Amino acid sequence: MTMTPGPHNAITDVPGVLVGQVERVEAPYLTGTTVVHVPAGAVGGVDVRGGAPGTRETDLLEPVNANPGANAVVLSGGSAYGLDTAGSVMRWLEDRGLGVRVGPGERDVVPIVPTAVIFDLGRGGDFRARPEPSWGADAITAATGGPVALGNHGAGAGARARSLKGGVGSASVRLDDGTTVGALVIVNAAGSTIDDRGRLYGARYGLGDEFAFLRTPTEQPALVVPGRNLIPGPGTNTVIAVVATDVPLDKAAAKRMAMIAHDGLARAIDPIHTLVDGDSIFALSPRVPDDDRPRLSVTDPTALGQLETVYAAGARTLSRAVVHAMLNAETVETPAGTIPSYRDAYPSAFRTS
Repeated sequence: MTMTPGPHNAITDVPGVLVGQVERVEAPYLTGTTVVHVPAGAVGGVDVRGGAPGTRETDLLEPVNANPGANAVVLSGGSAYGLDTAGSVMRWLEDRGLGVRVGPGERDVVPIVPTAVIFDLGRGGDFRARPEPSWGADAITAATGGPVALGNHGAGAGARARSLKGGVGSASVRLDDGTTVGALVIVNAAGSTIDDRGRLYGARYGLGDEFAFLRTPTEQPALVVPGRNLIPGPGTNTVIAVVATDVPLDKAAAKRMAMIAHDGLARAIDPIHTLVDGDSIFALSPRVPDDDRPRLSVTDPTALGQLETVYAAGARTLSRAVVHAMLNAETVETPAGTIPSYRDAYPSAFRTS
């Protein structure tokens, strides 16, 4: 099967998916908010595996519940305080009559905005310098279907992955049947994205020459013992992500896509799903006007091959998105010290010719 990145190599290559971001990185701020907007709505699923999650409206996405899907997904810094950003996204959608219709009026709607947050409180020096509720509306207002700003942007502004600067990453793939799968991730992991030789775990899943410029660095990394990394203090981490596809999925199939996408995190971060992470993944199958294809179901034997292909692509694309987050992150100076980027910590990992 032929697989190539989409035009933007981002989740916005999936038709009907827009991304907007806001961040503040001047002291004492180091945080932000990212919104994935699906203007026509999307069937959605979610799978939460971390031991310290911060989420909102996830129960509505369960296949046994009646809610039909989501209008947007918010990923934010600020820990539980960051959940407030979803309220302004709801009001923005309400003003445009987007949501579950509950009355005859043009704006008699209840927008569905599932949300997940990372812990980045105090990263810029002040515990109270966190996302304002209005940042959600600012981010969705800025949403486009174009390239996605990576690294120290949106919810990735204050993210870190163990000793390295984390951030926002995105990637996409086009399959030979025309299917598109995309992923967006905020890498703020307790675990490590590099192995004991300083190589990014997820780079081996690159498409073609996507990561051909990388090599084994000569710099000696800090000791990493797979699965046994020391994690000091309370839960101050979390990796949150969205995967999306233009294949029409029903709610159970979207749920399964979110579940399998966690394999992509496990291939790119070690350890993952710890008790101090709130690792959560949303899956979206956007509605597209005039697309009357039936939605695929996990109970349909004739759909299993196509579903497994999409699921595998989602997991691999998420691994690649983690790599792009690390490659685009920039070193930051904080009151607690320097958080180096992968590029600055391992300059010899990048081929010069």
